[in-house]
Amino acid sequence: MTNNTIFDDVFRTMMEKMTYLVIPLINEVFHTSYPDDVKIIQLRNEHQLEDGEIITDASLLIEGKVYHIECQSTDDTSMAIRMVEYDFAVALERAVKFGRKYRVEFPKSCVLYLRCGRNTPDFLEVEMVLPDGKLCEYKVPVIKMNKYTKDNIFERKLLMLLPFYIMKYEQMADNIERDSVKLQEMLKEFEDIRKKLEEEISNSGRAELYMDLDKLIIRIADYIFRNKEKIRKGIGEVMGGKVLQLESERLRAEGEARGEARGEARGEARGKAMGEVRLSTLINRLILDNRTDEIQRVVTDADRRNELYKEYDL
Repeated sequence: MTNNTIFDDVFRTMMEKMTYLVIPLINEVFHTSYPDDVKIIQLRNEHQLEDGEIITDASLLIEGKVYHIECQSTDDTSMAIRMVEYDFAVALERAVKFGRKYRVEFPKSCVLYLRCGRNTPDFLEVEMVLPDGKLCEYKVPVIKMNKYTKDNIFERKLLMLLPFYIMKYEQMADNIERDSVKLQEMLKEFEDIRKKLEEEISNSGRAELYMDLDKLIIRIADYIFRNKEKIRKGIGEVMGGKVLQLESERLRAEGEARGEARGEARGEARGKAMGEVRLSTLINRLILDNRTDEIQRVVTDADRRNELYKEYDL
């Protein structure tokens, strides 16, 4: 059984269907400089432990590094412990054995807090005392949604934060619903967002970007303001109307219906997923063997990739 919220669903939709949007966020948090078109391999989010299954929000492999991002809608004081649990599960799955010794590497992790309190920390921290008495500090950064203005978001290309931007008005909902001036001020801001998003599309050439983000913004607004008819109607009109299915997904589905059998599509998807897991394992082995110069080649050169699959018996 899962207890996903609308926020989890929107976040995972972006992770799965608009994965490239995560690159600016990773660059922002971890001070990296990945290009927009860097190869991203999605790792599985279900991790089976003896006492049950752990499901993470997003695990990604980028240039040999594993990134783990959680989206948190409340200021949960137990989140630090949960992150240790998640990251340990991810690390154990990628453990490598050398003789009788294992190497376990934790992913680079962060938490996106959609709602923050006055005491929400900038880092989640846990002190771990190892069996030999050594002290190890576990520390992951926190991304606070309320720290970003719409201008910040566009300047830093953090477009995956846009669907959650409406949450800044959550505590003011009653006043906005009653006050037409405040309502128009809020709608003016979202009209600015729509225009900036259209400009971003014209620069990037990603026509599907506007359609998809537009619908996700409306989904969050419909949930946050489900009892505020004026606000919901206003946001829907400004952002283009409510369509629950992603528009680009619908267009792709229509194309598949015209030219491709469903069975073939499902088989292709399964094959692709298995291939990505196999490639992820190979890259991890290359890193551990200090052969990072091979990584770019195995991503682009199928012949060399197959040679290394045989060498590592994968």
